Amino acid sequence: QVQLVESGGGLVQAGGSLRLSCAASGRAFPTRIMAWFRQATGKEREFVGAIKWLDGTTIYGDFVKGRFTVSRDNVKNKMVLQMSSLNPDDTGVYYCAADDQTGGLLRGQLEYWGQGTQVTVSS
Repeated sequence: QVQLVESGGGLVQAGGSLRLSCAASGRAFPTRIMAWFRQATGKEREFVGAIKWLDGTTIYGDFVKGRFTVSRDNVKNKMVLQMSSLNPDDTGVYYCAADDQTGGLLRGQLEYWGQGTQVTVSS
C-alpha cells in the first residue's frame, strides 16, 4: 500500500504561483512513477504531469506549456508541483497519484491516489 497526502492548495490571483506537495508513505513506496492530475467542476480529470521516481524523468500535459514543474525529494519521499503564471482555467482539485505501472498514466489509471487539494485562481 501507498498513502499519498497532498498539501499546498489555496486561493491565488491570476498570474500568481503556487506550490503543491505530495507526501508519500507505505510499504509499497517508492513506486515507479508519481503523477499529478486535476479536475475542475463539471469536467473530466486531466493529466498535469508526472515524474519517474528512479531517474527524475518528467512528462507534462499539453496545457502546461512550461508553466508547471514536477520534482521529487528522495529523502523526504515527497513530490512537488510548482505552478506559475496561473489563470482561472487552472482552478480545480489537484490529485497526487502513484503506480508501478506506467501504461495507464495518461488515462489516469493509477493504483494509488490522494484525497486532493483545492486550487482556486481568481481573475
